[in-house]
Amino acid sequence: GGVLIVDDTGFLKKGTMSAGVQRQYSGTAGRIENCQIGTFLAYASPRGHALIDRELYLPEPWIADQQRCRRAGIPEGTGFETKPRQAMAMLARAFAAKVPFAWVTADEAYGQVKYLRLGLEAHDAAHVLATKVNDTLVTTGGREARADQLIADLPARSWRRLSVGAGAHGPREYDWARVPIRIGWQAGRGHWVLARRSLSDPSEIAYYVCYGPRRSTLLDLAWIARARWRIEECFQQAKNEAGLDHYQVRSWRAWYAHITLSMLAHAWLAVSRSLVTKGELTPSRRA
Repeated sequence: GGVLIVDDTGFLKKGTMSAGVQRQYSGTAGRIENCQIGTFLAYASPRGHALIDRELYLPEPWIADQQRCRRAGIPEGTGFETKPRQAMAMLARAFAAKVPFAWVTADEAYGQVKYLRLGLEAHDAAHVLATKVNDTLVTTGGREARADQLIADLPARSWRRLSVGAGAHGPREYDWARVPIRIGWQAGRGHWVLARRSLSDPSEIAYYVCYGPRRSTLLDLAWIARARWRIEECFQQAKNEAGLDHYQVRSWRAWYAHITLSMLAHAWLAVSRSLVTKGELTPSRRA
């Protein structure tokens, strides 16, 4: 049941000297702010979730200014990497370390990047990745079509109302549908476009590109799509409980040192919480 999840988060900063800081969009703030951006990999399973890898995003203007990079302690020869490239590097490390997982998921910023999808497929890594509405995909007939067109052509009976977990106000229910895509499926593998439609506003539809075991059900894909929110919980918990964003460091090395230790503390809390929940950590052992 393990899922690898990719996303990034912002760290609001003042000044111009901290490694990678500049005015850029921060999903944390929901606007352009002076900040650093970290790209992260999380691991989620039925027993808990935690951050397991990280990369500091260095915008192109930083890479172009070698003197500024030296002052911030950024290693010589460091080149520009997009966030999806950083995601691929972290996923490659997870694969090499044989982290046990069943699926990979990420939001649209990563899911719409075709080289990331192809890289995952080359590793035979099952995935459910959010994508943009106008993403062009190859149908089972070999033609190209937009994601929204493929879903719009489905009959009404293709949609199913599913609950993908409990929310603050009850079960999180949406209407879900999928359509097969791509020609020449590998043995035992399948490709689909998945859609999630809001109950309150049927025009609000999210799209996902999926690859995985041919036997995967619509509910399986919906659950993995929903699992992406675990990394948001990781960010909130790590910042609130383990000081992920509580630092006053400037150098590249110091950022990695602080973030790594905060991730370790958050992971320790996640494991302890799991052991308590399962009754494997008693009050006497906690003491």
